[in-house]
Amino acid sequence: MEWRDHGILLSLRRHGESSAIIDVFTEEHGRHAGVVRGGTSRKQAPVLQPGAQLDVTWRARLEDHLGHYQAEPLRSRAAAALSGRLALAGLNAVTGLLSFCLPEREPHGNLYTRSEQLLDLLDQEELWPLAYLRWELALLEDMGFGLDLSACAVTGATRGMIFVSPKSGRAVSAKGAGDWADRLLPLPPVLLGEGAATDTEIEQGLRTTGFFLEARLAPSLGRHPLPEVRGRFVDAFTRRL
Repeated sequence: MEWRDHGILLSLRRHGESSAIIDVFTEEHGRHAGVVRGGTSRKQAPVLQPGAQLDVTWRARLEDHLGHYQAEPLRSRAAAALSGRLALAGLNAVTGLLSFCLPEREPHGNLYTRSEQLLDLLDQEELWPLAYLRWELALLEDMGFGLDLSACAVTGATRGMIFVSPKSGRAVSAKGAGDWADRLLPLPPVLLGEGAATDTEIEQGLRTTGFFLEARLAPSLGRHPLPEVRGRFVDAFTRRL
């Protein structure tokens, strides 16, 4: 068995004396693990860093075997990850959530493209929080927990939505919320693709996406809680408010 693809390195762990097992989110083969011989050597270690973009060739005797990778760097994101206070926390959040959420060996082409585009913005601190919020929306959508913000779940109105139902993931207007308003999640204009996308609105949006990641997606995977790296990124972002 053999294939070639390109992808994002999510994680690495030592295997034996000098080899490593790497987990790569590839465009056509999904999240896929394999052994890299000499992966912890002086030559390979600087290349095999989480977030790195790799050209990989995977080989195994049988399809269900762990197999071996030959990995060549396409671009490193190490410098970008150290470019600002949010960058490293953001990189860890993305790779951590992908490792947590993605099933093994199942392609997610749209999410892959969104993830690659997001990581290429690492050194642009002013763009990153909004891009990251939109990426979490895409992650929820791809995992089957997308939010329906097209119309109020109660009245059918397409304007004036300011809440999200934690039960259905649908938008709710102020009129439709009624006495239930204090039990609903915030729906800032930024989640609708409207307004100036202020940091305060992005923080509210992250509160809403975080609820569905924590209370809906994680339990569906039989895993709980979310990786701590997601919370660390949100904390780092809210400190600048």
